[in-house]
Amino acid sequence: MNLLHAVGDRAILVDCDDLEAVLALNAALTVAPPDGIVDIVPAARTVLVTFDPARLSADRVTGWIRSTPPVPPEVWGYSDVVEIDVQYSGEDLAEVAALLSTSEREVVQAHTASVWRVAFVGFAPGFGYLVTDSPQLVVPRRASPRTSVPAGSVGLAGEYTGVYPRSSPGGWQIIGRTDAVLWDPDATTPALLVPGRVVRFREAS
Repeated sequence: MNLLHAVGDRAILVDCDDLEAVLALNAALTVAPPDGIVDIVPAARTVLVTFDPARLSADRVTGWIRSTPPVPPEVWGYSDVVEIDVQYSGEDLAEVAALLSTSEREVVQAHTASVWRVAFVGFAPGFGYLVTDSPQLVVPRRASPRTSVPAGSVGLAGEYTGVYPRSSPGGWQIIGRTDAVLWDPDATTPALLVPGRVVRFREAS
């Protein structure tokens, strides 16, 4: 049973058992939210539901969350697939291969063969935390974060892969770079990567 907590008078925070439970609940809640729900924000172990108290009471929101059954994995999120071309020449590629006791070529093959899904977003606008069912690419963050990581850098950290939408400090293991635009504030949908979206990485020629 998920634990629910009031966050002021405009939000309910749901504590989930694990990331899979977050994905299942987020997928369910976003199908047909009642009028008055403002936003649904998944994270690594929680889902935050914000609402307009003039249109919905906290009790109604809590009841809606508790009565919404999780969505099974096969129908999570979006049916379309975002393809991102990557040049796998990142400065940490050799270190990642050493950590995994494999070759650089095998790291690239594993990254491109995996089907990734955006679990949640954070850290910076447009930065998606992507997960996959494949356990092959789990590596620790860098012992010493960099003060500046270029925009478009593709990295690994723990169970996640991600793409830096803009230059920023960061401690992820950089394995490549892409020219894909991850965040465009002038676009109708500013973020390319949103929770639930499926992503495939392709090696750029």
